[in-house]
This record gives sequence, structure tokens and C-alpha cells, in this order.
Amino acid sequence: MKIRNNALAGIALLATATLGLAACGSGSATPAATAGATSSAAAAVSGEITVYNAQHESMTKAWAEEFTKETGVKVTLRQGKDSEMSNQIIQEGDKSPADVFITENSPAMTQVENAGLFADLTDEVKKQVPEEYRPSTNKWTGVAARSTVFVYNKEKLTEDKLPKSLADLANPDWKGRWGASPSGADFQAIVSAYLELKGEAETVKWLTAMKENFKGYQGNGAVMKAVNAGEIEGGVIYHYYYFGDQAKTGENSKNIASHYFKNQDPGAFVSISGGGVLNSSKNKAAAEAFLAFITGKKGQELLQTGKDFEYTVGSDVPSNEKLTPLADLEAPTVDASKLNSKKVTELMTKAGLL
Repeated sequence: MKIRNNALAGIALLATATLGLAACGSGSATPAATAGATSSAAAAVSGEITVYNAQHESMTKAWAEEFTKETGVKVTLRQGKDSEMSNQIIQEGDKSPADVFITENSPAMTQVENAGLFADLTDEVKKQVPEEYRPSTNKWTGVAARSTVFVYNKEKLTEDKLPKSLADLANPDWKGRWGASPSGADFQAIVSAYLELKGEAETVKWLTAMKENFKGYQGNGAVMKAVNAGEIEGGVIYHYYYFGDQAKTGENSKNIASHYFKNQDPGAFVSISGGGVLNSSKNKAAAEAFLAFITGKKGQELLQTGKDFEYTVGSDVPSNEKLTPLADLEAPTVDASKLNSKKVTELMTKAGLL
């Protein structure tokens, strides 16, 4: 999968009006359904499925509830973290009770794919999600996206003093002034992109300098709160934390602004939340229909209007209007199938960040 700086510009999808419920065990495409209608293939599915979910629980719950309403298929959600659930699936192998796996970031998807545990995508899903947001192997697909940002305290930093690149934060001038949450899958995905774009030597150099310069926190929300409180001047997080807080009371973001690195910088990395059907699924038709649903028009509209503020990636559904368009982020081209979470954790551990 490639994430290009013109990711959303000019994309014409073949299944704009479909809900994406037409996926079936054969993987063949069916005619588009009108908005709000259930396709004949989806109407034929029944039973229940289990989803191992590392995405935002509220978002996947909304998807599951609407899918059940449309099809009658019961969806059981098992919640966990990216690497926790990917390792569990690999350990369970073909005995896994999971039918579908959904993550916040793509390295965990690649881990399961490399273990040979994903089934091929249906034609319906491939029509709904542009190739920029799925691997060329078509073993899984993007279901949402999030952008890397540098949030900063407006009382401590002016725009002319902001870092031009993620690499700038390795400079001694930034010592003690910025923060991150290195133990989380979010930040490790960003480091994975840095490794893919800059190579191991530059990544080791950057991580070593990071250890000297940054302040560590548990979770992106904690980083944002620290920036807002003036404990640090800035921090590297994902974009939606700011928008989510602004949509509530704004108390943890009232003093901050978001800086997008752009210029194909590693700091402009857009991470893909993935979804895939397990080869071992006992109800593959329903599992495929579920994945087609969340990448289809109804599923992506739920993402667009929800409270998570992640980017939409499927069925030509625009993202929430409050977000900076993906096409304007000037994100670097990253092959998600090469994002190596195992190597990243090794390098981060050696650098003393984990």
C-alpha cells in the first residue's frame, strides 16, 4: 500500500453508492446498492462473528451495531491493543476464534499478514478502498487513517520557532522541550515510517538523540495535556486527540495548536488503521460482509460523523470538515507492508526508549 501526498485528489471509486454489504465467500463483486439498502449478498449472511478490535472501541461498536441492524449477524468484540492482539492471533493460528482483525496502525496488520493468516480481500472491498490505502497483496485494507502532528503551546512557541522536520527534534536545542509516548503503537508506527524512509542508521541516530531530548508520557492524551499545561513546549501525537478534546470541553487543548510537517517528511506520516478477514474464520461470508460494510458508504459515513475524528479512506466519503484534507498534508510515500514493528521495538529498546 502507498500513501501519497495527493491521496484523495482525483480518486474515482466504482462503488460510490454501495453500502459494501455485497461481499461474499466467492469474493465476486455485485451491483451497487442504493444508500441505506442491504445488498442481496449481505442479506444472505447469518450467524455471528468475532472481531478482535484494536481500533477505538466506540467506533467499532458503532460499526458492529449498524451492521447487525442491517444484516442480523451478531458481532462479538474483543478489545485490546495492536501488538497484543496481533501476537495473540499469531499464537492462536488456525485455531483463533477471530473472524476479523481491526487495528489502529498498520504494522500489526503486516505482522499477521506475514504469518500467512489473512484471506484475500473481496472485489467489493477493493472497489471501495483506493490502492493508496491497502497493500498490493490485498490481504487487508485500510479502514481509517490518522496523521502525525506536532502539537505546541501557543504561549511558549511561535510559528517561526516550530521544527521544520521531525529530525529537528534530535537537535540539542530541543532538549527537555518536547514529549512523546514511545511505548504506544501510535508512536512506534511513526518510528516504523522513519525507518522505512531514512534507513536504520539514521533511525538509530534519531532515536539516540530522542532519548536525550524528550520527556516520556503514557499515552498521546497525556502528551497533549502536558503541552497544554506548559510542562513542555510541544509533542508528537496523532491529529485526532486535539479535535476530540475540542469537540468536548477543550480544557486539555485550549492553549495548543497543531503543526503539520508536510514536505514528505517522516513527521507527515499518515498511518492506516487496518482491517482483515482471517483465513480460519468459521463464518467467512459474514466476516467479508462486515469488512465491506465498514469500508462502504454507510460505514465510512459513521466514521465521518463520529467523535473519533479519524480520516475516511473508503467509498469516496469525505472526512470530517474540521480536518485538514489528506491531500494537503503532503505525506511521504510509505509502503505499509514494509513497516517493521519487530525491528522498531528492537531499535527503541536498544536506545532505552522501551
